[in-house]
Amino acid sequence: MAETIDRSKEIEVIYDKAGNKIGESEIGVASVAVTGLAAGTVVADGDYKITFKDSVTGLESEKVDAKGWTVLTPAPEAPTDVTSTATTDGAVITSK
Repeated sequence: MAETIDRSKEIEVIYDKAGNKIGESEIGVASVAVTGLAAGTVVADGDYKITFKDSVTGLESEKVDAKGWTVLTPAPEAPTDVTSTATTDGAVITSK
């Protein structure tokens, strides 16, 4: 059976591959959001590194590679101001 690690007093810290700190979590929260990337950006394994920092001593674990991902591309916004103008064989539908 795998050992459960108590992370309740630790902070997750994220670094970019150049070693710059990107962000850190609240104490006991094991997740940090990476934001500001353009839609469709491909992030490779290891472009970001993760550590856990002890909130009491400030000591950090070894950095490990974050798994890569591709930033989602949002769907276009729904049409607005939709109008239909009847024609002799159907309609012309317009929107913004």
